[in-house]
Amino acid sequence: MSGVLALLPALPLAGAVVLLLLPAARRDAAALGLGRGVAAAVLVLAVLARDAPDVDVPWVPALGLRLHLGVDGVSWPLLLLTGALVLLCLQHLVRGLPAPGRPGALVGLLLLLEAGVLATFLAQDLLLFFVAFETVLIPMYFVIAVWGGDGRGSARPAAQVFVLYTLLGSVVMLAGFLLVRARTGTSDLQALAERGGAGMSTTVQVVAFLLVGLGLAVKAPMWPLHTWLPAAHTAAPTVGSVLLAGVLLKLGTYGLVRTALPVLPEGARVLAPYLAALAVVGILWGALACLAQRDLKRLVAYSSVSHMGFVLLGIATLTEAGVNGALFANVAHGLITGLLFLLAGAVKERHGTTDMDELGGGLYARAPRLGGVLALAAVASLGLPGLAGFWGEMLAMLGAYRPAEGLDRGLYLVLMALAGLGTVLAAAYLLRMVRRVAQGRGAAARAERPVLDAGPAEVALWAPLVAATLLLGLWPALLLDVTAEPVRALLGGG
Repeated sequence: MSGVLALLPALPLAGAVVLLLLPAARRDAAALGLGRGVAAAVLVLAVLARDAPDVDVPWVPALGLRLHLGVDGVSWPLLLLTGALVLLCLQHLVRGLPAPGRPGALVGLLLLLEAGVLATFLAQDLLLFFVAFETVLIPMYFVIAVWGGDGRGSARPAAQVFVLYTLLGSVVMLAGFLLVRARTGTSDLQALAERGGAGMSTTVQVVAFLLVGLGLAVKAPMWPLHTWLPAAHTAAPTVGSVLLAGVLLKLGTYGLVRTALPVLPEGARVLAPYLAALAVVGILWGALACLAQRDLKRLVAYSSVSHMGFVLLGIATLTEAGVNGALFANVAHGLITGLLFLLAGAVKERHGTTDMDELGGGLYARAPRLGGVLALAAVASLGLPGLAGFWGEMLAMLGAYRPAEGLDRGLYLVLMALAGLGTVLAAAYLLRMVRRVAQGRGAAARAERPVLDAGPAEVALWAPLVAATLLLGLWPALLLDVTAEPVRALLGGG
């Protein structure tokens, strides 16, 4: 077990390197088989990683930097989520590759992306976290730019905006990390969490939290730093959208919980009300934007802005209930929105479009299995009790009902009420989407064009996400029991 944590990012990185070194013809022929084998092994390692000991070896001795990897109940569910979604994405590619094909390059980039994400979730050093965080940027850029849109470069502007936003955010975040290291003499997250801000004045903590928080907020995505997201999602191929929503957005919110709350507690306390207010603006703005959308993928993209607002609100309460709710909502959003993007891809494969006006409804009549799963994913996304989307948002609002000591409860009660309005708007835009896409006879039916329903392979692809959504909705303690103790420790309660 001692090498599990090192193998987790190393295995997909090795798979990407092997694909790179193979001759082009052999690379493309072997890509999907090798990629799925590596992804399956990574998922098994992620399951075994829960009790694995830390890896802590010298990295850059001259600068006093160490390669420190560790896992706890905060990061372990995200390791599982990452492993599962990457494997499902690679399985999805078996059905057909987006233009311009080139499976070797696409699979290699997805494995490189997986390595960077896993290293980010495992990093126990601020500068190692930054390096891993940045590693994800390049593969996602090429996935969007090369395989997005129509496969002829039409998605490149969206990919460039994604890179620009992320790079600027990363520069600001690095400045915050360097300020912490300069004031404390260490970048080790465990040591910094034990100090609880000791060695840094309140002013320094506020400045550092502002810098780190802004950098992470771009990925979260927090309003008004979210504007790169809808275009990137709309342009990306299905696998890119799934991983962008299901995994990459979690890097920002995870980073706040892992690096900002325990290391800069006074800064967090000062700036938490502002974070909470921006989170609620994002909840409402994202929901209102969804009501104006015609494109199915774009609607799901804007819904991420709204749903991730609940994650940010939970973090901003600085309470165990709120932060646990944020972590639960993180995982639930990854499952549900990943499923929604897979379903949107299936709709586009059949109709050639995700424009809801052109689709005209009719999925229940023409493709009942696809329509039924889409409806299930929609009601899970709106937070129906008994499904995974409910618990995280409910706990985030519960944290806002009674925020941490020293925070203005009156303000948080107003924010809680406004967030509740966001759940009503979510029901409106998601049920409206189901009506426009699934109900009625449909444009395809009126034109008497056949629409194939989901076959066994597609149902098997969606089944793990559906099962996890149901399981966490009916038995939330499966996840909450994992996160409760480490959250208490990160907030200074244990």
